[in-house]
Amino acid sequence: MATIILATSALLVGCGKANSSANSSSKASSSTAVSGKVTIVGSTALQPLVEKAAENYQADNSKVNITVQGGGSGTGLSQVQSGAVTVGNSDIFAEQQSGIKAKQLVDHKVAVVGMAPVVNKQAGVKNVTMDQLREIFTGKITNWKDVGGKDQSIVLINRPEGSGTRATFEGAVMNGQTAKKSQEQDSNGTVQKMVAQTPGAVSYLAFSYIKSDIQALSIGGVKPTDANVTNNKWKIWSYEHMYTKGQPNKVTKSFLNYMTSAKVQKSLVKDLGYISIGNMHVQKDASGKVTSK
Repeated sequence: MATIILATSALLVGCGKANSSANSSSKASSSTAVSGKVTIVGSTALQPLVEKAAENYQADNSKVNITVQGGGSGTGLSQVQSGAVTVGNSDIFAEQQSGIKAKQLVDHKVAVVGMAPVVNKQAGVKNVTMDQLREIFTGKITNWKDVGGKDQSIVLINRPEGSGTRATFEGAVMNGQTAKKSQEQDSNGTVQKMVAQTPGAVSYLAFSYIKSDIQALSIGGVKPTDANVTNNKWKIWSYEHMYTKGQPNKVTKSFLNYMTSAKVQKSLVKDLGYISIGNMHVQKDASGKVTSK
């Protein structure tokens, strides 16, 4: 009888330990789970990557709500500075944007984006020199026949002031010259459609928006490819920044860590037409200076 009582006691103690361990594990799991809301606004060049990453992240973190909107880099920077949003997406450094107090913001670089001049396919042009490209946007060249294309008037489509894509393009191409006044569109998606549908149209886009219905231009024989961006042979590129006002809170930090994780950097970044920061052989600072890593 004593043996049976002892065995039963041992069984009860063992079950008690197992239940205690399970409860501890459950508590630990719930304590590490993140919850909350993250609002993200800004760069339309970065928007597709952040939208898809947010969708995947929320599938594994059901208590987190992430909203992502465009509006342009200038909007993203100004709204995160004012505290209206949690994260401001930008194609440019905060130091490059007028009216932004960069020291108040914390920079989280999540990818690199290449940008390229694009034309309507009917223009009959696939390559221009940097000087020719500049003269197209200053209005000195007004017909595609002057750069080896068809006898067709050039239709400029620019980006508005405050656009990070415009700032990146002008910094690499315009050499301090002012672009000719023309129609302006903020959204990469809208510009892509307009170039495809407008005879003679020219603009510039993030690589992730370049589709088969438009023609990306090479510059001086250098093609707009990821490989050429990584070593700076292709000059028109920028970091994709996700800025927070001060250090991010727990849920925002968790999502930003996810953005730089191997799961995103080694698959989603490439699949959506961006370049992983880890693949870059050069680095760029806020002044535009490029050096080897």
